[in-house]
Amino acid sequence: MATPLIGIVIGSDSDLSCIRKTCDQLDAFGIPYELQICSAHRTPQAAHDYAAQAETRGLRVIIAAAGLAAHLAGVMASLTPLPVIGIPMAAGPLQGLDALLATVQMPPGTPVGTMAIGEAGAVNAAIYAAAIIGAGDPAVREKLRAYKASLTEKVAEKNRDLAARLKLKKDKA
Repeated sequence: MATPLIGIVIGSDSDLSCIRKTCDQLDAFGIPYELQICSAHRTPQAAHDYAAQAETRGLRVIIAAAGLAAHLAGVMASLTPLPVIGIPMAAGPLQGLDALLATVQMPPGTPVGTMAIGEAGAVNAAIYAAAIIGAGDPAVREKLRAYKASLTEKVAEKNRDLAARLKLKKDKA
């Protein structure tokens, strides 16, 4: 098994279904990662140790997903020079708005790259992490290039389908 380049920490096992999107996207890019539950509030020493040791263990990026108070990404960013990407989870009465604000409103000097709330953010976190890794790894960069080309092709295909449906509708009229 390859040494993980990306560390994924989640605040709770309730985040697993959403973070699966991150893992699936990293798998598609062939980027090794590790996944661990690590709470900024319930296991602060474990969170501290994880972030403080991440660089020496070979990680290049940390992705932190948490809901509600969502301080996990900020804690990680305060303890490592590695880039940290935060994914606010849709949880609680505010459905992730509180997590978004807690993740994005970092003080100067402790940046967190903040993604969208929930599954879109989970996918984008993997793509953003791949872009960070790809800056120094041509093979990953090529996989990103191919992925983006596939997105372009999907839209072109939808436009062809739309044109065909409109033509059928017009012919029936």
